Amino acid sequence: MMSAVLQLVLLACVAPVLSANGESISHLMITPESPLLEIGTNFTATCMIINTTEVTADDLYWTMSKTTIPSEKYTKINRTALSVTIPVTGEKPEWLFCRSSTKNPNVYLNEGKFLHAIFPRKGYHPEKPENLSCIAVQDKMVISRNISCSWEPGRESHLHTTYTLYVKVTVHQTFNTSTDKSSAKVTLEIFPNHMTLEIWVEAKNELGTVESEHLREDAGWFVKTNPPSDVKVFSEKSFPTSLLINWTQPIAKEHIKLTYEIRFCPNGSQSWTYVPLVDTAKDIQSFRLQKLRPDTVYVTQVRCKNAEEGHGYWSDWSTNATKRTPEDRPTSKPDLWLSNKSDSVNGRQVTFISKDPVFPNGRITRFDINIKNGSMIWKSVQVNMSEADRSSSQRKITVLQLDDRDSIQVRITAINSVGKSPEAFLGIHEKVHEPPAVEGLKVEPCGAQLCLEWKPPRSATEFVVEWRAYGDQMDWQRENRSTRHTAIKGNLEKFVCYKVSVYAIYAGWIGKPAIVEAFLEQGAPLEGPSVRLKGTPGRNGAELVWEEIPKNRRQGFITNYTICYTNGIKRYDIIVPGNTTSYTLTSLSRNTKYDVWIKASTIAGSANGFNHSFTTLKYGPGEIEAIVVGVSLGFLFIVLMTMLLCFYQKDVLKENCWPQIPNPGESTIGNWSPDYPLKAETPKENCLSGISVLDMDVCDGKSVFEEDKTSLPLKKDKYLSEEHSSGIGGSSCMSSPRQSVSDSDEGGDIADTTANTVQYSSVVASNAYKGQNPNSQSQQAIFSRSESTQPLLDSEENPDMLMQEGSRQSQRFPRQSCFTHSARNQDQLEMEQQEVLEPLDFCPLEEDSEQITPTDGQSALGSSYMPQLGGYRPQ
Repeated sequence: MMSAVLQLVLLACVAPVLSANGESISHLMITPESPLLEIGTNFTATCMIINTTEVTADDLYWTMSKTTIPSEKYTKINRTALSVTIPVTGEKPEWLFCRSSTKNPNVYLNEGKFLHAIFPRKGYHPEKPENLSCIAVQDKMVISRNISCSWEPGRESHLHTTYTLYVKVTVHQTFNTSTDKSSAKVTLEIFPNHMTLEIWVEAKNELGTVESEHLREDAGWFVKTNPPSDVKVFSEKSFPTSLLINWTQPIAKEHIKLTYEIRFCPNGSQSWTYVPLVDTAKDIQSFRLQKLRPDTVYVTQVRCKNAEEGHGYWSDWSTNATKRTPEDRPTSKPDLWLSNKSDSVNGRQVTFISKDPVFPNGRITRFDINIKNGSMIWKSVQVNMSEADRSSSQRKITVLQLDDRDSIQVRITAINSVGKSPEAFLGIHEKVHEPPAVEGLKVEPCGAQLCLEWKPPRSATEFVVEWRAYGDQMDWQRENRSTRHTAIKGNLEKFVCYKVSVYAIYAGWIGKPAIVEAFLEQGAPLEGPSVRLKGTPGRNGAELVWEEIPKNRRQGFITNYTICYTNGIKRYDIIVPGNTTSYTLTSLSRNTKYDVWIKASTIAGSANGFNHSFTTLKYGPGEIEAIVVGVSLGFLFIVLMTMLLCFYQKDVLKENCWPQIPNPGESTIGNWSPDYPLKAETPKENCLSGISVLDMDVCDGKSVFEEDKTSLPLKKDKYLSEEHSSGIGGSSCMSSPRQSVSDSDEGGDIADTTANTVQYSSVVASNAYKGQNPNSQSQQAIFSRSESTQPLLDSEENPDMLMQEGSRQSQRFPRQSCFTHSARNQDQLEMEQQEVLEPLDFCPLEEDSEQITPTDGQSALGSSYMPQLGGYRPQ
C-alpha cells in the first residue's frame, strides 16, 4: 500500500510537466516505468489517468503478451488510478500494457492516447560462490607471488555480476582484483612463506551482494612445486628383481619440506603400481623398487608435495625413467602342447609345440627335451631358438613318428643365460588306452568372446582349451580341475570358424578331445558354390554336383543350399540340406536349355554361385539303340513267324501259289471232240470246273456219242477235226492272258501265220460267276475256245501214243462193256469221274474277267492257255 501511495505522489509531480507537452501525450501512464524485477517475487504496477475525464479507473484493464490479466489481480486506488499485482516468472522479459475502453457507444476513444506499456527487466540475486580454491606454483627456485583462484558462481543471474577476489596477508594488507569470470589472479608483493592467508570472493549485481566462504590456511597449503628433476634408475646384476631410483628436489628445504610418491609399471602397460606413501614420507632423494620381474623393462615416475599432512598440491609426475631388470633363471615351466596329431598307415605323427614359461626371467635360448617312446630309453633333444623364433611366444619343438601301440612321454625344460626352468611333462597313451573325454561340451558366443561349458570326468587334474582357425592359426589355454565354465581369452575374429577342443589332462597324460565348431559372429557367405554337371544331361534329368565353399569364405554355418534353375520361362527352386553336394534334377523338358545356379545360406544371409547352362537331350541314352533293337527284333520276329508259317503251311501255299499242273502226257483231250462231250458239271462258286475226260472202249464211245449227239448245239464240222481239239489243263491264278482266236473269219489268217497254233476248247457252265447276273441265255452252256502257240503234246500229235495213254488211263477207270455200262447207276459214274478229275479243276475267275456267250459269228470265246502252269485264264 505504501508503494502505491509513493507512485501516486510521483505521478502528481510528473503530471503537470506532461500536460504542458500538448495533446500528443497519452492520457495513461504506468509507474514505475523501467523496473528491475527479481524472478520469483511479486511485482505491483499502477496505471493513472491524466488530462482527461472521458474515462475512469473502471474503464482500465491490463494485458501481458496479448493476454488479459484477470480482474481479480486489480486494485482500484481512486477514480483515476488502477494497480495490478503479478508474480514474476520466467526468465524471458515481457511487455506489460495498460489499456482503456468505454461502455458508452456514442463515445469513440483514440486508442493511441489511451494506451501505455513498460518493459521490465528480470534476473536473479547473485548466488554464493562455492568451492573456492587457490594455488601458488613454483617459479624457478622459489614460489611465485601470484595466487590464482577459481570458484563456482552458481546459477546464471541474467544480470551483469561482478566478482571480486580478496587475499588478506595481514590485518592491514589486503590485495584484491575484480572480474566478471569465475577465476582470477591476485599479485602479492612477495609470497608469504610460513604465514596464514585469508582468501574469499564477493559476488555483486543490481539485485544484491554475497560473499563466499573465507579460506584461512598456511601459505604452504596453496603451494604446488615442480616435479622432482633428474630422475635416474639403476639395475644391479646381483638383484634381478629390484631397481634403484635417484632424483633431485625441485625446491630448497628452507622454503618448504616435501614428501614423494613413486609409481612404476612394465613397459607398454597402463596398470601402474604405487609405492605406499609411508615408505616415502621421509625427506629422501632415492628409493629401491623390489619384487620386480627379472628381464623386464619398467617405467618409473616420481612426484612431490608439501610434507605437512593435508597441505599443498601434488606436483606433476616426472618424465618417464625406463630400465630393464637383470635376467634370472626361469621360475615357471614351459607350456608344452600338441601342435598336430594325425593318424596314418605308418602310425601316429605327433608335432609338439611349446610356449615360453609365463615367467621366463630372460630370453629363452633353447629347450632340452627328454623323450621316452614305448620301451625306448630317455633321450635328450636340444632345440636352439633363432631370432625369428624369439619374436613369437609359440615355439615349434619337434615332430615324432609313433606307432599306434606306442605311448610317449615328453619332459621339457626352458633354458636362458642364467639357468634352467622347472620341468614340464606331457604324456600320450597308446591309442586303445586313451582316457575319456569331457562330456556335454557347449560353445556359444557371449559378447566378444566364446564361452564354453562342459561336464568334467573324474580324476582329471586340469583341462586344456584349444582353438584353431583356418590355416595354421591355433592357440590354447589351461584351466584348473574345478573349472566348469570359461571363456576363450585369445583375440577372436568375427565370421571365422573356430574348431574348439577341450582335453582332459590326467596328471600330465592327455585324454580324448571333445570338439565343437563355433563362430564368434556369423555373416552371409562371401561366395556361392560353383555348380557343374556330372556326366552329360539326360532327356528328362541332369545330375548336379558342387563343392563346399572354403571355410574361410563361408562366414557361418551353411544351413541349406537352394538349387535355382530356369528354362527362360519359369524359375524353379529346390532346397536341400547344407551337407548335400549333389542333386539330380528330374521332370525336365527334352531338348531344352536350362540355366542353373546354387545359393548357399547361413542364419545371417545367402550368396549366389555362378550360373551353369546345359541343354537336355532330344533322346535319352540308349533310346535310339532301343528303338533300333526293337524294330530289328520285331522284323526278325515277323520273318521267323513268316518262315514258320510257310513251313507248317507249305502244302496250302503250294496249292494256292503253285497249284499242281496236270501232266499233259496223261491227258485224253486228244480223243475228245465237240460231238462227244462229257456231261458238264455245275461249276462251283468262284471256280471254273474243267471237263472230265474218260478213257473208254470203242463201244462205249460210240454208245455215249450216239446218246448225246442229238443234244449238242455245235453244227460246224470243223470242230470234229482233230486239228481243232486239244487237251485241257487246269488254270492258274498267276496266269496272264494270252491272245485268243475265235472261229470267225480271222481264224484262217492266224492259222496261216502260226503253223503250230492249236485250239483249246472247254465247256463252261452258264451259271454266273461270283454273283454276276446271267443273261437271258443263262440256261445255255457256253463253249469257249482259245488258240495257243504251245506245241501239241506228243500224244496229241501221235495217235498211237494216245492209245498207250488211254491204256494207262484205263488202269484207273476199270474198263466196262457197253452192256454193263448202261446198267450202272448214272450218279455213281459221275462221282467217280469227279474224283478222278478233281485235280484238273479251274481256278476262280478274276473279278475283272469277261464272259462272252457264242454269237452268230463265233461259237465260243477263246481263253488263254498258260503252258507253264497248265491252265486256262478267261479273257
